[in-house]
Amino acid sequence: QVQLVESGGGLVQAGGSLRLACAASGRTDRWNFMGWFRQAPGKEREFVAAIRWGSSVTYYADSVKGRFTMSRDDAKNTVYLQMNNLKPEDTAVYYCAADQSVTSNNPTRTYAYNYWGQGTQVTVSS
Repeated sequence: QVQLVESGGGLVQAGGSLRLACAASGRTDRWNFMGWFRQAPGKEREFVAAIRWGSSVTYYADSVKGRFTMSRDDAKNTVYLQMNNLKPEDTAVYYCAADQSVTSNNPTRTYAYNYWGQGTQVTVSS
């Protein structure tokens, strides 16, 4: 059984930092990509960052480039999202996702991922 569990969300002032974690269990050896997405109230879920499993190749949304960094710890089967210089528009529920069928052509697409965590709330106050 595949399970993704996010943690690290919370309330922070604009300009502050948070680090999200996503602990994965199950057949993680089959996955080739893990990603972070977010969904604000009334908006569609959007791509934030992705990392190719087993490498350091990363992808970022333009809105977070230079502020967010995604990394992984293979030994812990955990990926992280370090979020710096947070802005009120970063407020959303952040979801971790994984799959074995993601390609380098679609790591930013929600439809490419079949496994999702329950989400963690990030609120940035102005």
